[in-house]
Amino acid sequence: MAQATETKAATAVADPAPLGLIGFATTTLIAGAFYGFTGAAPAAFIGLAFFFGGGAQLLAGMWEFKNGNTFGGVAFTSYGAFWLAVWYSLTNSAITADFLKSSNNGWFLLGWTIVTGIYLIGTFRLNYGLVAVFGLLFLTFLLLCIGQFNGAAPGTGLTAVAGYVAIATAVAAYYNALAGILRSVGADLLPVFPVNK
Repeated sequence: MAQATETKAATAVADPAPLGLIGFATTTLIAGAFYGFTGAAPAAFIGLAFFFGGGAQLLAGMWEFKNGNTFGGVAFTSYGAFWLAVWYSLTNSAITADFLKSSNNGWFLLGWTIVTGIYLIGTFRLNYGLVAVFGLLFLTFLLLCIGQFNGAAPGTGLTAVAGYVAIATAVAAYYNALAGILRSVGADLLPVFPVNK
């Protein structure tokens, strides 16, 4: 008697990285403008932090896990959670003032500096496009952290420098997102420079 074998067709899932990178880049760009120039109030990115920076990245992270990409899954899910935490902290009136105090925000940013440093190490096995994104992001968090512990308000001191670095981070993330989108339509025009393993 022949045994029937059941085969399950794998459901194709598109590369979610461009979505995650665009959500990350856009939210980081607006936050960078706030910290660098003080021209954009936090209200300008509260909704963006929830829906695009938080929600879209969280979804991209889950899809990366489905694709078997642990790095992408963990990173996108983490930064999605980061932006959701920022959204919650800025919209919950009971904690907003406390969250925005320099020393408290400094501790929050120190934790994310460490997390980003861990991810930066992981990118050294992937590609230099991501090394640029995570290297700049690590520097952004580090400068923000030091600036907050020293009481530097947005637009002043190291906090302002961090804002400019955040904008550069967003540009690097946009580049990587565009490279992924172009690859998906058969136009591999923007190199991300894979690391030789």
